[in-house]
Amino acid sequence: MATTAKETYGDIINGTKPVLVDFSAEWCGPCKMMAPVLKELHNMAGDAIRIIKIDVDKNPQLAARHNISGVPTLMLFQQGKILWRQSGVIPAQQLMNIIRQHAVLA
Repeated sequence: MATTAKETYGDIINGTKPVLVDFSAEWCGPCKMMAPVLKELHNMAGDAIRIIKIDVDKNPQLAARHNISGVPTLMLFQQGKILWRQSGVIPAQQLMNIIRQHAVLA
């Protein structure tokens, strides 16, 4: 029986597809407000981008690596490069505009 390797965070952010990473925490009210925003963004962007959520309490080393001091913090990566970063709640349409401005969409 063949096993499939689990995709790592590094694999995801180093890919050619733009990746929006939402650094958040379960206890964070504004982070909860981002869930429907990210769903709307996914509906707008489809498969052109990837959206992943990282819980800073469950991944403290990753949060420290990116100097996350407040949540939610959103970061846009493509091919391992940080293209954009901002903390706070951002509307889906504004996020889509930011992604179009900074990333190369297939």
